[in-house]
Amino acid sequence: MKDIINKYTEMNLVIRIVIGLIVGIAVALALRPFIITADGSEPAVIAGFMGGIVNAFGTLFVGALKGIAPILVFFLVATSLAKTKVGQGATLKRVLVLYIIGTVLAALLAVGMSNLIVVDMVFPKDTDLSSFAPPSGLGQVITNLLANVVTNPLASMANANYLGVLFWAVLTGIALRAWATEGLQKALVSISNALTCMVRWIIQFAPFGIMGLIYAAVIENGLNIFIDYGMLLIVLVGSMLAMFFIVNPLIVFLNTRQNPYPLVWKCISRSAITAFFTRSSAANIPVNMELCEELGLEEDNYSISIPLGATINMEGAAITITVMTLAACHTLGIEVDFASSILLSILAAVGACGSSGVAGGSLLLIPMACSLFGIPADISAGVIGVGFIVGVIQDSMETALNSSTDALFTTTAEIAHNKKVGKPIPKGVPGMK
Repeated sequence: MKDIINKYTEMNLVIRIVIGLIVGIAVALALRPFIITADGSEPAVIAGFMGGIVNAFGTLFVGALKGIAPILVFFLVATSLAKTKVGQGATLKRVLVLYIIGTVLAALLAVGMSNLIVVDMVFPKDTDLSSFAPPSGLGQVITNLLANVVTNPLASMANANYLGVLFWAVLTGIALRAWATEGLQKALVSISNALTCMVRWIIQFAPFGIMGLIYAAVIENGLNIFIDYGMLLIVLVGSMLAMFFIVNPLIVFLNTRQNPYPLVWKCISRSAITAFFTRSSAANIPVNMELCEELGLEEDNYSISIPLGATINMEGAAITITVMTLAACHTLGIEVDFASSILLSILAAVGACGSSGVAGGSLLLIPMACSLFGIPADISAGVIGVGFIVGVIQDSMETALNSSTDALFTTTAEIAHNKKVGKPIPKGVPGMK
């Protein structure tokens, strides 16, 4: 048994998820004629029993994520604020500003793409939509925001109120940064690492959970379900490609006043491709450090900015949170006006900075954004389930964007600072003089 478990965990997660998708579809197509009968008769007992077992995997998977996510978010954000010490150099300040601007622009771009290509989301079968009533307008959205923000922190975690979780996590982190001893800070890091490890354990069961989720979706909707998921992927991947090749190059140009594309392509070819397959910004830190050394950057700068970027520079996560939330809003009939979109973009950007470094970590922040519009935890958990179905492509693209942008903005900041003080551009930077 141990050998079987080791072989399972050693297999690439993407491959396992693809296998789970294929098995779920195959089982659903095989059992659907016996469960969804044309004459309305009772489904076959054996088919119903087998289908129930497969469907249970999806229910357990989403339930486990729903249970651990609020606690994980609280400790990740609080610990990050308590222990992170950003350098005071001008270059590092510029890098931090670029990280923030890029993440906010990514969320705004996602809003535009979501309005350009409107997607109806197909929720997992057991998602209860009957208790949901859309907010009447911006006033109610703001009321929901303020009411949820100041909810008791323990109640916020128990009820998956992510706005409250984020608010109290920020206050706790700021207070701990001022008053926590070194021992307490180490303890917080250990707790955060332990919770992240628990999420990794749950993620190991993602193929089974996705098998159950896709089974339930195909049983209820047939193969037409993939049209909706395909459109959702078009919006997600399209937004990320626009950040890769339009928005980020524009940011680089405005800071350096030189052709950005040789540098952009260097970061994509050396960092994004590796991150696409590892699906971990943290695992890609050594790759980015080596790239920065090759570009001739100052080690004192990139040794801080690259690890920092792996934590807070989350353009891809901001896109995922925004697109998935707006798709859920459109499906539920919620009118999202301009002011609400701006508020969502800011919230998605802030939430993205606290996303977990594990595969699918940004999906755990979706309920926080959904709660802005009064969407309850049960429905937003269904959105997470949909996210894991499309995550085979989405999460790889998201990590590639997040990680490569760390190196891109670190280089951009140093070039801009050097030009300002009259220093030469690092010799390893391609296409710039």
